[in-house]
Amino acid sequence: MTGVTGQPGIDFPGVGVGLAILRDGKLLLYKRRKAPEAGYWNIVGGKVDVLEPAEQAARREVEEETGLTIGQLTFVTLCEQIIAADRQHWVSLLYKTEDFSGEPHLTEPDKLSDFGWFALDDLPEPLSSFTRFLLPYL
Repeated sequence: MTGVTGQPGIDFPGVGVGLAILRDGKLLLYKRRKAPEAGYWNIVGGKVDVLEPAEQAARREVEEETGLTIGQLTFVTLCEQIIAADRQHWVSLLYKTEDFSGEPHLTEPDKLSDFGWFALDDLPEPLSSFTRFLLPYL
């Protein structure tokens, strides 16, 4: 892709990852400050860097956003989201895990405003499209 400039997801479709982190039947969600879907509750995730394997990107994003260290994770599904309101387009590989160490923190307060563990039958609103897409697989 020589000569491609711009921002992934905005100027061209971006490649992302998302990770559903589960503990005792509850899902870890963070509330986003920035687009796409600012103000929405979302699973942990972000963009895949050039030459970075997607699974490694998922682990990196979780560590950056939560402070958790991920053990084994499982690929769940591929998701394409075109978020017209934010003029963003993402193709994301979605994973899940119950294997992690540490306690989550709010490590990127400029990107995320709040977090919590939520029962799958009592999730907060508004819920991000990525999270809604993944729910049937959890």
